[in-house]
Amino acid sequence: MSEVRLYINAGENDCAIILDRLGAIFEDGEYAVTTMEIDEANDVWETAVYTMMGDEDGARTAFEQALTPDYEHLEIQREVLPDTDWVAKSLDGLQPVRAGRFLVHGSHDRNRVMPGDVAIEIDAGQAFGTGHHGTTAGCLEMLDWVLRSRKVKNALDLGTGSGVLAIAARKIQPIPVLATDIDPIATRVAQENARKNGVGAGLRFETAPGFHHGAFRRNGPFDLIIANILAKPLMKMAPDLVRHLVPGGTVILSGILASQRLKVLAAYNGQKLAHRRTIWRNGWVTIVLERGAK
Repeated sequence: MSEVRLYINAGENDCAIILDRLGAIFEDGEYAVTTMEIDEANDVWETAVYTMMGDEDGARTAFEQALTPDYEHLEIQREVLPDTDWVAKSLDGLQPVRAGRFLVHGSHDRNRVMPGDVAIEIDAGQAFGTGHHGTTAGCLEMLDWVLRSRKVKNALDLGTGSGVLAIAARKIQPIPVLATDIDPIATRVAQENARKNGVGAGLRFETAPGFHHGAFRRNGPFDLIIANILAKPLMKMAPDLVRHLVPGGTVILSGILASQRLKVLAAYNGQKLAHRRTIWRNGWVTIVLERGAK
């Protein structure tokens, strides 16, 4: 079945507002929603919903709800996407991304690495996380900030995707890192990426659907947990996540729309974690929290 892209064009601020509304409607991650710049000179942006053709009516109805009442004049346009490996195609030729000390690049851009860069090579593949999305870039920036300020002894990358965050942590500090994902394809891709980046022997990869998996008990507790997922599951897992965090430990959370940040903070404040820092990237936020030392 073909995939369909439903989208509108508007200014940057309006597209960000519509993206936040869609994020609230699709908080379970039922559909993929994105925003991107189309024409910088004329402030033309796009907000889009991606869905399978059989689910198009439901996605369109939700999109129309997000446009009500302020943006009902915007026309929802439609594009049927051919059966293509869109992950690989969309990432082909993307420019390297800098976040803190890190430079995430494809193999075709190895010559762009400068002295002092902590280079991470990630090519287009089947797993999420190349540094180009605001959540991944935000996590990298926060990870750099945390690792500059303290020595980490044992880290967890929850929802590792391409493995870029686990690789980044290992490249800065030679520490044990457990990288988990619910998708076995992502786990395999992340392991291969770690090997290509020369840190394969320093990371452990597990396909783990939840904190009941034995990997967390065997390898924890952790003094740094990075979780780049989505707001609703982050809130739901807060008690389990904090149980695997040592006193004085740090948590980096992302996959959170700006409009969802207060709910996520409330969930973790309820677990006695203190907010330390928040950064915004393209409508998404990345949050650093810390557990008090006993």
